[in-house]
Amino acid sequence: MKAWYLIHSKPGQENTAKEQLQRQGFETYLPLTPAFRKRRGRTIRVIAPMFPRYLFIHLSNETDDWGPIRSTIGVSTLVRFGMEPARVPDALIQAIVSREDGQGVVALPKQEYEEGQNVRIATGPFEGYEAVFTSILPKDRVIVLLKIAENYVKINVDQSDIESI
Repeated sequence: MKAWYLIHSKPGQENTAKEQLQRQGFETYLPLTPAFRKRRGRTIRVIAPMFPRYLFIHLSNETDDWGPIRSTIGVSTLVRFGMEPARVPDALIQAIVSREDGQGVVALPKQEYEEGQNVRIATGPFEGYEAVFTSILPKDRVIVLLKIAENYVKINVDQSDIESI
């Protein structure tokens, strides 16, 4: 019977480990999610591993040869608790897969904000500024109050462009 286990990859080599393991005939799963990264002083939206440095592998105790896994390019180790490999519940993998969109990216739940809550603008021309959340609009847009020159100005931004402080 096959079960899911956890692989710890080398830094930034989750995709390499996944590809190399798949070339050896192993079934792997690397959940991806939208994330923000700083590049050249600007924050950009990228698709990145949901769990940096980790991916899942589907293995059988009886039929699979586990030996080549630890020497695979990009793999650091098979995660263990004591002497036992870290087994991941099938329900967890199914729950993550069920949240994927059409491109295989896991959609994280939208954060709920309360009126008057302090937020930070994470991307766009007002990146880094603190604001006050006022209301939500259709199509994942929100209105925040931004303090500019001792006056508050209402601006309309995408909900994914703000974060809690």
